[in-house]
Amino acid sequence: MPLTGGVRKSRWSVDGVLRRWFLPSSSRGCSLHSDRASPRRPLVKHEPTYTSAESAAARGEELGVGAKTLLLRTDETLRLSVLPADRKLDSGAVKRELAVRRIRLATPQELRELTGLVPGSVPPCGEPVLPFELDADTLVGTCSNKLAFNAGSLTVSIIMAATDWQALAKPIRFSFAKNGE
Repeated sequence: MPLTGGVRKSRWSVDGVLRRWFLPSSSRGCSLHSDRASPRRPLVKHEPTYTSAESAAARGEELGVGAKTLLLRTDETLRLSVLPADRKLDSGAVKRELAVRRIRLATPQELRELTGLVPGSVPPCGEPVLPFELDADTLVGTCSNKLAFNAGSLTVSIIMAATDWQALAKPIRFSFAKNGE
């Protein structure tokens, strides 16, 4: 099976994620009304960050507020999995929950080919932003009722209420994070 497995490629920008997620409901079916950052959803510009810890420091947030988004191949399906930035993926838990035999991270090349993004810049967004199913660990957004993530760039982050993210992203929730970054 080819790498894309029927998945349409996604090419987008920070402006694109902002437009897709924050346009008025009449244009995108979203209940949040803004086409740009707001006090409720600040946009933070910072120096390039390459680790979750660097991103947290640049945003001025605790590490656990950050969302780490991984593109995984589970058997033949590509999916996004979101976990708190201070946790590690428990691949055994993912295998059990999804009833799959194989799981692996997408390589940086695969990530670039399928999304146009580099590791560390993937936002916790499935459709309509990225063409993948979206799973989130049950701990995502519980550190302080907000979520921070890089928005398609290593130099731009969004910080928003965890409840707003949940309403927009509509992830499938189950437990798959373990202690440690």
